[in-house]
Amino acid sequence: MSSLAFLVTELQALASETRRKHPEIRDAAEKSLAILRASPEQATAKLAADGPQSEDLLRPVFMGCATRNAKVVGISLGSLQRLIALKAVPHSAVSVIISTMSDAMSQGVDIQLRILQTLLSLITNFPAVHGTLLGDALLLCFKLQESRIAVVSSTAAATLRQLVMFVVDKVVEEDQQDDIPPERLSETTLPDGTTISLGPSARDAFSIFEDLCLLANSEKPHFLKLDFLHKTFALELIESVLTNYHDLFRRHSELLMLLQHHLCPLLLKALSDRPNFPLTLRCTRVVFILLKQFSYELKTEAEVFLVLLIKIIGDDLDSGAGSHANDTSTAHGHGGNRPQLCIDAEFVRNIWDRYDSEQESGSKVFTSLITALKRLVTEKPALLGVSTQIFGVGVTAHASEGQSASSSAYSLDVGSMAGMVATAASATMSGVVGYMGSSGGLSLQGSAMKLQCIDQLDKADSPPIPESYLQLLGVQCLVSLCEGFASFTGPVYSAIVIQKPRAAGDAPIRAPPALDISSLPPDDATTKQLRIVRDMIESGWPALLAALSFIVSTNLSDELFVDVLGSYQAMTNVSGMLALTTPRDAFFLSLAKYAIPTGVVSSLDSYAEPSTPRTATSISEGLGLSGPAQAPGLSERNMACLKVLVSSALFLAGSLGESWFGILEALQNAEYVLNSRGAQPAKRMPTSGSGGIPSARSVSSTGANTQGGMSASHGAAGAQGQTQRHPLLSDLDPESVQNAIQRLFDASKNMEDSAFKDFINALCRLSGEMVGMQLDGTLIVDSDSADDVVGLSPRTENAHRRRVSGIHLPRTLRSGDFGINKLGGVALLNIHRLIYRSPEVAWNTTTAHLLSVIRLAHAPQSIRIQAARVLDEILTIVPRNLTTAHELQPKVQRRVLDVLAKQVIPDGNPSGATPTSAELRRMGLETLHQILQASGHTLVVGWETIFEMLGSVCKPAPTPKSSSMETGLDSSSSIASSRPKPLPLGYTNEKSYTTLVKIAFQSLTLVCDSVSTLSSEHLRLCISTLGQFGRQADTNIALTAAESLLWSVSDSIQAKRKDVDKEPEYSALWMFLLLEVLGLCTDARPEVRMGAIQTLFRTMQLYGATLSLDTWDECIWKVTFPLIESITLEIRHHASTSPTPVPVDPLDNSPAKAWDDSKTLALQSFGSILHDFLTSKIMKLESFSRAWDVFVNHIQESVLLDNRTISTPALRCLEKALKASASADPDLKEKVAESWQRAWRACDEMGEAVVRRASSQSVQSSHPTPPFTQECLVAFVDVIRGTRAVSRILDGTEWQIDRLTRVVTILKGVLTYPNSPDYRPDIDALTPVQSVVMEAIAGIDLSSPGSPSLVIRDLSEYATLPFLAAFDVPSFAPPPTNDSPVKAQQNRVQKRITYIGLAKKTMPLLVDLFMQFRHKAEIYTDGTLEAVLSAYSIPIKLKYDCPAPSKFGKDLPLWKTATTNFLKIVKEAASQLKTLDTDIPDDRIEGIWRQVIDVFRGGILADCSAVENMSLEEQESEENFDLALIASLEIDVIPHMGDPRVPDNLVIQLAKVLHQGSRLFESFIGPEGASPSPSPVSPKLDGQRSKHSSNDSSDFEKVDIEKIREIGRTESGPLAPRERFSYWCFDLLFLTCSDITKDQEESRRRIAALSLPSLLNRCQNTLVGYVADESLRGNLPFPRAREDELLYVLRKLLELRLWPGTLWAALSESPSSYCAEQPAIGTDLAPSALIADAVKRSSVAHLFHFYSILCEIASIPRKTPSTWVLTESPLPLSIDGGKGSVGGAIELDARVLARGCLKAIGKELGDGR
Repeated sequence: MSSLAFLVTELQALASETRRKHPEIRDAAEKSLAILRASPEQATAKLAADGPQSEDLLRPVFMGCATRNAKVVGISLGSLQRLIALKAVPHSAVSVIISTMSDAMSQGVDIQLRILQTLLSLITNFPAVHGTLLGDALLLCFKLQESRIAVVSSTAAATLRQLVMFVVDKVVEEDQQDDIPPERLSETTLPDGTTISLGPSARDAFSIFEDLCLLANSEKPHFLKLDFLHKTFALELIESVLTNYHDLFRRHSELLMLLQHHLCPLLLKALSDRPNFPLTLRCTRVVFILLKQFSYELKTEAEVFLVLLIKIIGDDLDSGAGSHANDTSTAHGHGGNRPQLCIDAEFVRNIWDRYDSEQESGSKVFTSLITALKRLVTEKPALLGVSTQIFGVGVTAHASEGQSASSSAYSLDVGSMAGMVATAASATMSGVVGYMGSSGGLSLQGSAMKLQCIDQLDKADSPPIPESYLQLLGVQCLVSLCEGFASFTGPVYSAIVIQKPRAAGDAPIRAPPALDISSLPPDDATTKQLRIVRDMIESGWPALLAALSFIVSTNLSDELFVDVLGSYQAMTNVSGMLALTTPRDAFFLSLAKYAIPTGVVSSLDSYAEPSTPRTATSISEGLGLSGPAQAPGLSERNMACLKVLVSSALFLAGSLGESWFGILEALQNAEYVLNSRGAQPAKRMPTSGSGGIPSARSVSSTGANTQGGMSASHGAAGAQGQTQRHPLLSDLDPESVQNAIQRLFDASKNMEDSAFKDFINALCRLSGEMVGMQLDGTLIVDSDSADDVVGLSPRTENAHRRRVSGIHLPRTLRSGDFGINKLGGVALLNIHRLIYRSPEVAWNTTTAHLLSVIRLAHAPQSIRIQAARVLDEILTIVPRNLTTAHELQPKVQRRVLDVLAKQVIPDGNPSGATPTSAELRRMGLETLHQILQASGHTLVVGWETIFEMLGSVCKPAPTPKSSSMETGLDSSSSIASSRPKPLPLGYTNEKSYTTLVKIAFQSLTLVCDSVSTLSSEHLRLCISTLGQFGRQADTNIALTAAESLLWSVSDSIQAKRKDVDKEPEYSALWMFLLLEVLGLCTDARPEVRMGAIQTLFRTMQLYGATLSLDTWDECIWKVTFPLIESITLEIRHHASTSPTPVPVDPLDNSPAKAWDDSKTLALQSFGSILHDFLTSKIMKLESFSRAWDVFVNHIQESVLLDNRTISTPALRCLEKALKASASADPDLKEKVAESWQRAWRACDEMGEAVVRRASSQSVQSSHPTPPFTQECLVAFVDVIRGTRAVSRILDGTEWQIDRLTRVVTILKGVLTYPNSPDYRPDIDALTPVQSVVMEAIAGIDLSSPGSPSLVIRDLSEYATLPFLAAFDVPSFAPPPTNDSPVKAQQNRVQKRITYIGLAKKTMPLLVDLFMQFRHKAEIYTDGTLEAVLSAYSIPIKLKYDCPAPSKFGKDLPLWKTATTNFLKIVKEAASQLKTLDTDIPDDRIEGIWRQVIDVFRGGILADCSAVENMSLEEQESEENFDLALIASLEIDVIPHMGDPRVPDNLVIQLAKVLHQGSRLFESFIGPEGASPSPSPVSPKLDGQRSKHSSNDSSDFEKVDIEKIREIGRTESGPLAPRERFSYWCFDLLFLTCSDITKDQEESRRRIAALSLPSLLNRCQNTLVGYVADESLRGNLPFPRAREDELLYVLRKLLELRLWPGTLWAALSESPSSYCAEQPAIGTDLAPSALIADAVKRSSVAHLFHFYSILCEIASIPRKTPSTWVLTESPLPLSIDGGKGSVGGAIELDARVLARGCLKAIGKELGDGR
């Protein structure tokens, strides 16, 4: 809602309220409303312009105010206020309005408040109100201000302030106007009588301020029409005006004159009179403003005020009253709890500049202020108490009191003035300690007022002031002054020194020097201010230090303690920045005293940790009855002081100079305390029990509350989530403080060189004094470096002081020397400074000091080791950071190595040979190793020093034992003798020697890694040094030197030999190296020996191509052969001590085994040499033949005489040589031939030993040397192969048969050698020996005469080895001695040599070879084929008794492999025998066929009982495989057996084989358990054939049936395993005797005639047996097999048709002669004989042979066996009962078949039925 609407509302309310009692007012109001409603904007505009309607609008307002009705008056004043806000009141009505409000002022409170509101709105909305009218308005306000009603009075006072401020504001606006019309100016008389023209606003302000001053001074005003005004209110208005418009006063001289003539005298008078709290308070506030804002304009007055205030402070102290506390607070200020005047640094500086700078006439305001403040804070020490922390914790009272005595001695090295002041301050503090209680305290909470006196304007009387309030204000004033110095100096110092413009490339200054004021522009304002600050500090620092040192030791709260400590820091920093050395050092002294109290340091030595469990003594101590229960240590405040000390030192690091010594000493003590046991800073904890020492942050119980929550209760408050602590009181744990100390040392890298030199000198001096103190005298310094060490010698006058400080030897030894430790850290941080700056800056001082400590024999061991560690770390890092291209590189490297050599190389003093000395040398050698590891490739100088250091640890080498090596060592020893012998080592024990050698050798290894950078002289030193290490006791070191490092040196030498100009020099150097290596080849240690051998031969092998023939001749005769001979002598020596050969044990570590290994390595290496250089170099030597003979002799002796571990490498060596000779040039052909012939002779002799051992039975009794190993035999065969290969390459032909036979003999001996200890399984694969023998056999040229038969016969023997030569070999490993013989035998592992793999290899190979040479008659005539067949016969006969063909696989059984290959050969051999015919003699034909039949006999009649355990499928498979035998007999053998050259007995033997193979039962027809009886029918047909005549008819006599029955039995006997196979043999026997096959009739007739007796015998056995058994069994059925056999025989007999005359020929004396044609039947025979003779010629003569038996079977009354058979052809018509058709099944029984046979006989006899 707008103001106009509010006005309308007010007028309506006025009209409504006056409707009855004051109708005239209502009418006037309605008229005004009508005007406003008609045209509101025009109405208000016209009203403001004093138009005609203004009177109508204002009339109801004035009329309402004239009534006495409070409500109507209020509404009227509200309407008037709305009109004023709308500025609708004309200026002419202002006076009327003021008059109207003056009349209404007597109304109630609401009316008076409304008047004040309206009045304020009127004056502010009408700026043009000036002069009398303004005075009337102000007078109205002043009157209301006098009201007794508080709300009216306070509202009026506030309105007056606003109006006065508005009046002064108008002056400001008036000043902004360019020109004031003259008519508006008015003359004004000033207090001094002069006049001035002022504008209306300026005159109003002047008049009002003047009257206020007059009224405050009880004088009559000139402008205001007041008779009285309270002085306090007048001063408040004055204060408000000065506070807000001090700039305006400075611009108006008339106003300043008012201050000078009226206000200042008023204030001086008021402050000088009897104090009245309200008046004094307000006067003081005004004085504060004058001092703050007008001290320059009112210089004299300000000086008077300052002196007065300082005097008041002093009077307060004298009177002991606190009546002028607000004066002190004025000095401190009234802006809360922070100072205003003292904190105004510029004001303080101006005070000095105006009043103190003039030495003669100045009033010394600043000096007086400092003195007064110092006196204020120190006059009443009982009020402040004593800090329980500042002297440490766990310190006895005696020790704390003694600090005053020791504090003067415990000082920094400062000037005399600083020392006196520090001493005085300490004395002042310590003097009052005795009567200062711990009940007092100073804190903002307990000493300050909630509202300062100077701000308590509402109080009529002085409020109660805390007793220590003045001291609190004094402390705050001092703190503010110190902070003021720092706040000005710090930024200026930073801008001038740190951030000053730098040239391009200049590094920023991080540790700047002090400020040199004299170098600054003298007229510059900043320079003047800096000079003022410097002068102020120079003048006031003693008082400030005394005050601060006292305050910091009192019972301050944390907040005040932080402020005081900050003041310490500020004064220290400012003094340092302004180059004020004396005050700076004094403040450092005081900080150090409180940071590390001397009582804590001295109490640590006497402190003993309490025992556990606690004793009565410890309990009494805990109760305060004895010493302190808490360990001596630093409190939090000590730590805070230490933190400030470190911070200030860090800030001033660039300008401390010699003062570093004192600071470092303090830091040393701090580290000592922090690291000592039990000296950890106290934790924040509650106050301990009564009688005990309070905790670190506690105060006494009586004064605990004086510090509020900042002291005793701080811990609890902190637990309740107190706000974060001040940074100075945070991170006060030991780790954080020590980190801060470390940052100080880290800052050394930011120092300039001069400052860094001072820092290093101080560290060395401190360290030197400490070491000297521990020696109880002086520090012994090396004379060469004494001049370079600054301050190393301890000062005797300070010795007592240092002992008083508490640093003692036993404690120091725990962590080493502080100075040495920090020196190392600083050096590492400034490593580039050590490298690239002059050595005088830090290098000489640092290294000389550390070396002097290291070489000081009587110094403590830990200190010496610490110094060595620091020095070594420096020496290690310097080369790493050295730029390789820098010109200082050689100088720096030389410096480093020279310093290191002084540590490593002993000085020759026997007394210095201590364990510590050895440890120091070890550390030095480790440092050398690190240098070489990181920077060895960059070294350009100092190699002589390095080798000298390395060689200094070696012991002299022992004299070589082997006389064979003396020649090779002469040159090396002579060269080595030219070097100077190392100094005496002085080792204290073997352990130290070993340690030094190991470390030195690591460095030597690194040197060899970069050996390419060494010159020839350095290389020679390197080789000699390596030789020394190769002879040291440590085997690993010696081995590495001999095997690896000398090799790398050789490689480097050879690389440099490529330079033609340097070739002679480096060739001689290489020979020197070879001789050095040769000296190590017979070392007693096998590892070293073998390493040297490897290096020697590898070197020769690698660079042999570059050697001349003369050099090679020397290498062969002076190096190689002597080496082998010397090793052989050692082997013989060890062999003589143990003549009994033992099997080779791979885990044997005996010396003899080691020498064997050495010779093995030598031979292997020599073999490689021969392989690479035999043809190119060695064969071209004139002495080659002699050398080769010596070489082969060595090999032969090694094989025959040495242990078997040497034999194999020896043979391999010879093999390599032979292979190498094969590639020789044609011009060396004679030497090559000589070589292989000599090698073969050696092989023949060695082979004889093998063959002889192979034929022996016992290993030990056959020969004194150990048995040959399989590996050795393999190598031996390879040598034979190599020899043959060279021979064939050279000659192009195969050896003669006699030499080949010898080779084969040797190979067989190798193959069957029975005594090797290292046999391998040979079932699934060939052993290496077998493989190599087979390869050797395969390598024979079979095109040479006799070689095929030789090879095939030999391989045939190999095939029989699994069955004839397999044997078990017991393990050669001896059983444990504690086992019983039985258990030992059980533990002995059995190995079996089976030759199975060899047989599987040779069986197919024999077939291949036979196929290849089957056309050559020689393999038939010389028995080769018989040998092959004989080889196959063994597994075929054994069949299932053969050994398993494989261990893991599923190979075919050996008998199957033999059968398959045998049948292949038989097939080819039968046809080839016929083809070659007469080329083969008859005896060989008989032998071959006999062997063939023998194999078939073995295969057919072999024991097959094992198949019964097989499955049916497997049994069937086995039978089917054996069918191949029957098939081969039928196809490949029988057709050729009829050849006339085959004897009859062989054919008969074959028939008997088939006879035996066809048997179904193992025994029959005989007594139980007896063998089969001869047939009673025809004994001539079984067994050997007897002579008989063809006309003899006895053969066909009737069988004695009764006799047959007598031999019958009911048991048939066991059935043969394979029934089907028996029938196959039976079938083949029938087929052999039948006339079915028509080809080769003559041959087949002969075979039939010879085989028929066996067939008839076989059938007779079946038939006779059935008849004999049937009579006994009766109705008992026969077994199925018997029935089947009977039916089979009857059917086959019925079906069989013989060749005509076959039976006659078979029964004749010469079946072969009569098989084809028989003699005619004799006519002179008897009828029976004639019939018999004729029957024998019949094709069914066999049926006549069995006539009687057939009749017996046909006449059996009982049921005979029967079976159903499938017929594919019609059965003979003689069978009755056959009802089947072609392809049908019919049932046949024995009776029917027998009858059929009888019918066939009848038919043959002519019976036509």
